[in-house]
Amino acid sequence: MVKVSVLYPASTDARFDMEYYLGKHMPPVRERSGPACRGVAVDERLAGVIPGAPATYIAMGHILYDTVEDFEKVFAEHGQALLAYIPNFTNAQPAIQISEVRL
Repeated sequence: MVKVSVLYPASTDARFDMEYYLGKHMPPVRERSGPACRGVAVDERLAGVIPGAPATYIAMGHILYDTVEDFEKVFAEHGQALLAYIPNFTNAQPAIQISEVRL
């Protein structure tokens, strides 16, 4: 199984509309992924590891697929439409990482 993580870095001028992300962005991600999507998770920042330190990321979205090829197929077909949502909920430049889930 692979996990596609979209990480939205925190900064002093970064904005993030979590309600929009949860209610208007993630449902189309799931729908357009179809049965290739094995699960999703969304993390909202709380704090950094040192007490009182800010979190590194405002939010993180994670989508599970069986294979990288499953993700690539969905992204090739729907990526541009899904990326078009980004300015509606954040001005942060997301970083994307694809990982193999080992545990």
